[in-house]
Amino acid sequence: MPSALLDAAAVVICAHGGRAHPAAPSARVRVSGAPIVTAPGPWPIAGCPLPPQAGGPCLIAQFTTAATRVTSLGQPVLLTESFAMAAPTGAPLTVASAQNRVRGV
Repeated sequence: MPSALLDAAAVVICAHGGRAHPAAPSARVRVSGAPIVTAPGPWPIAGCPLPPQAGGPCLIAQFTTAATRVTSLGQPVLLTESFAMAAPTGAPLTVASAQNRVRGV
């Protein structure tokens, strides 16, 4: 099922509310003025409030799924339905908001 492409302006959060940002968005393709994001690539997480004694905070995340039919510079593009897991907690990332003009599979 098609879902929206992730761009650098998307709001992506860990399960505890920390904000994740792509470390290296693709400079080649833009959607609504923001560069798209391809896999693989680390997503540093800032502002995770989970205390260390509870196994946190979330520091970095990695997407494990991406588009199967859309690439940029040979790398698969990330979609709003792509799955990512934060380390060291193992919490999933959630796309809170993203562009909805361009979709991929």
